Amino acid sequence: MKSIILGSTLDELRGIVTGRGAPAYRAAQIAEWLYRHHVESWEAMSNLPSALRESLAQDFDIGRQGPLATLSSADGTEKYMFPAGEGCRIETAVIPDRERRTICLSPQAGCRRACRFCFTAKSGFAGNLESWAIINQYASCPQRDRIGNIVFMGMGEPFDNCDELFKALEIFTADYGYAMSPSRITVSTVGVIAGIERYLRDFRSHLAISLNSPFPDERLELMPAERSDPLADVLRILRRQDWSGQRRLTFEYIMFRGVNDEPRHSRELARLLKGLECRVNLIAFNEGEGIDFAASERAVIEAFQADLRRRGIRTTIRKSKGEDIAAACGQLVLSHGA
Repeated sequence: MKSIILGSTLDELRGIVTGRGAPAYRAAQIAEWLYRHHVESWEAMSNLPSALRESLAQDFDIGRQGPLATLSSADGTEKYMFPAGEGCRIETAVIPDRERRTICLSPQAGCRRACRFCFTAKSGFAGNLESWAIINQYASCPQRDRIGNIVFMGMGEPFDNCDELFKALEIFTADYGYAMSPSRITVSTVGVIAGIERYLRDFRSHLAISLNSPFPDERLELMPAERSDPLADVLRILRRQDWSGQRRLTFEYIMFRGVNDEPRHSRELARLLKGLECRVNLIAFNEGEGIDFAASERAVIEAFQADLRRRGIRTTIRKSKGEDIAAACGQLVLSHGA
């Protein structure tokens, strides 16, 4: 069975070509074809010797695979189903924002974190995506040329798949790859401390933390990750960082009616975050069959926002998009096919 070349770093490409007796500079040429010219065949790499192309084609497929299905929302959001190997099919959302688009990438097939409010968690977990399957969601997206931002807020916990995620991030930001500014990329996590530490050390992109309750016992009821990676420990790490530059820290706070939307929650949240350069993003829960939570009313969310702002916390309310095609926050699901 052939391997896939898409998602290979420059160092990996050098090892591949020199192992075939070709000079190392051929690796940069392959990277340019893959990540700048978006080719789908070896034949298109016209500046490579035919013997090298034939040798590579024997062992590697390019790996570009377009969406198997597309759903379009009334608000302009589109959801794509991509193949991800081993019969798995993953979902990726593209969200409109004026003239540009934000693509919501999935780093895993499903999720094992078992957050009680998440439809992705209910769909099961099939494994980590390889870097090619992460990159392919962007590279083979029909709207690729209009995408302005990348957020890892799709299916799965990014820091449960650090090695492949970090390869993808390198390719997105490196000069040999897509050469994107790190400020165009955000990684969202439930708060996996080991992954956060590696990410903050090696990358300059934005970080988002799924918080959802300032009280440890209540957060644990919503998010089992609180047991292994307590929010208090996460905050200690974040306070050691300098957030005054271009990198942005956001706390995502999904609001559930009668669960985490009371004044005591906004007071404690403000106390926890006092002095930390950050913003809080309030999100109305996207309701659906099979999950026993209800969304907070708009007036409650606005009052929550007002209280946080009064206490000195920058706070926004995220407008959900793609709900009518199950493409909103927490709605992407794993499926299987031939």
